[in-house]
Amino acid sequence: MTFRERAKELVAKMTLEEKISQMCSDAPAIERLGVPAYNWWNECLHGVARQGTATVFPQAIGMAASFDTELMYRVAVAISDEARAKYNEFRKFGYTQTYQGLTFWSPNINIFRDPRWGRGHETYGEDPYLTGRMGTAFVKGLQGDGKYRKLDATLKHFAVHSGPEGCRHGFDAKISEKDLYETYLAAFRYCIENAKPAAVMGAYNSINGKICCGSKELLSDILRDELGFEGYVVSDCGAVSDIHGAHRATASPAESAALAVNNGCQLECGTDFLHLGEAVEQGLITEETITEAVEILFESRFTLGMFDEDCEYNDIPFDVVDCEEHRALNRRIAAKSCILLKNNGILPLKENMTVAVIGPAADDKSVLLGNYNGTPARYSTLLHGIQDGSDNRVIYAKGCDYIGYDIDPWDERPLNEAIIAAKKADVVILCVGLNPSLEGEENGVFTTDISNGDKTTLALSKIQRELAEEITRVGKPVVYVNVSGSCLDLSFAKEHADAVIQCFYPGAEGGNALADIIFGKVSPCGRLPVTFYRSVDDLPPFEDYSMDNRTYKFFGGETVYEFGYGLTYSEIEEKKIDENTYELTNKGEYDTDYSLLKFEYIPHKSLCDFKTVHLKKGETVTVKFE
Repeated sequence: MTFRERAKELVAKMTLEEKISQMCSDAPAIERLGVPAYNWWNECLHGVARQGTATVFPQAIGMAASFDTELMYRVAVAISDEARAKYNEFRKFGYTQTYQGLTFWSPNINIFRDPRWGRGHETYGEDPYLTGRMGTAFVKGLQGDGKYRKLDATLKHFAVHSGPEGCRHGFDAKISEKDLYETYLAAFRYCIENAKPAAVMGAYNSINGKICCGSKELLSDILRDELGFEGYVVSDCGAVSDIHGAHRATASPAESAALAVNNGCQLECGTDFLHLGEAVEQGLITEETITEAVEILFESRFTLGMFDEDCEYNDIPFDVVDCEEHRALNRRIAAKSCILLKNNGILPLKENMTVAVIGPAADDKSVLLGNYNGTPARYSTLLHGIQDGSDNRVIYAKGCDYIGYDIDPWDERPLNEAIIAAKKADVVILCVGLNPSLEGEENGVFTTDISNGDKTTLALSKIQRELAEEITRVGKPVVYVNVSGSCLDLSFAKEHADAVIQCFYPGAEGGNALADIIFGKVSPCGRLPVTFYRSVDDLPPFEDYSMDNRTYKFFGGETVYEFGYGLTYSEIEEKKIDENTYELTNKGEYDTDYSLLKFEYIPHKSLCDFKTVHLKKGETVTVKFE
């Protein structure tokens, strides 16, 4: 029997009440049918999340900066190995709880259209093609290609979802058909066509008045008929409640549940689907529609091998979790996620120096982990990596906090200590920026610079700007390391620092990877997956979802650093042979990875292909695009 036939046979034995119970993410056991309790909610944005020890890879935006789909695939395979290993142990309890199953609500392939969006670092950046390529590699690595599916990957959030966080539950994104298909749906289409993801998550918002988790046009006509999606749709958490609670489109949970299921949402993160029995009684939905939805869900569970002992993934041992091989892979992609934006020759640093490491991000574990993260067994902060990465003498001073504070008479004076450290050093590594508590999912944090997880400005906080100004005034060479998940204004660093590195939340090996670059063990090769602007004053209002004057494709102003920009320690000559063939020659003194980006004008500038190669010094390679 096929997995679908087995699902139909099992669901046919269920009562209406039992079927409805299986449509909420926390599905109870049906003991008489041998169905164990199963919780559908799990996360693996950049490693198995929220369930103890796991390899914590760089945040998604950092992995996108590698422009390396082969390495991305290997990372996803490592994640899926750890996920299966954990599941193999958890299932021995006879059930699975939240964050213990095989159905993962990752990756986030929304377009990072505006640098103010707090969740932008969960994405693969501002370009739909880059997002589609990286997302496809990630999904394939998660799901495998065996008899059974290794994990379920879930593309989220469908669709047109990228802030503001504070009004996401009832927000109506107004967009043109051109922007919808060219920008917001393009990565979904690419991933669905090339990776066949098991699931798609519906967003909180609506699009031109059509509620994402309750629209036939979005979930049936576009997602299934046009894009060819064949899996199941899960709501974002609480999104079905938003249909009546925020969008005011229905009058009750029963009406909201019926609207969602009738129009193509099979699974809810929430409890409103428990009102489907009322909806059947009121004639709002048929039992046949509910049955079809549950059959789709159980087909997935059978495809994952949950009811079979011969599944090829059942023997993956727990020893793979945060193993040495995965740590080495993590360190490699972490180094490729760092982007060298300026270098006047100061990098890589020499030996026999005194190095001052200064700034709030230097010894902050949280900037390694990002969000939706696991817990690494070992980790290297930026400071620890620099301390361990050479025999140089290292002086550390925090300098300030991320955000200003009122100074108590008894408080330490960290700025003065930082100035002393800079004066005693031969070179300063200044580590400033943001951490994930300041930019992220709707979080209730409100400051001058932050609103509910979104930024209100691209400027570094006032207290950190003062630190940077004081340290550069000392007159020592400065390596400026900006640690953030998004664009900050790097104009000051570009003008005053000797070197500038953008370090997106780099994972548990972040400090070691940064040190590998700073001390020349690895040549940097990352490229920006987003535009780095000067100010929000150069951009349209955050709530405006038109792509006009946004991203490298349509922005008409002057940038600080453009999309795709990134330096290496070597000198790479690009020679175009014909329309699809390039010759690359490494004329420098360092072996390096190098990503060749191919742009076309259709009519605006658009990334249409990219390939990553390794070039030894003096080597010439030919790159052919299809």
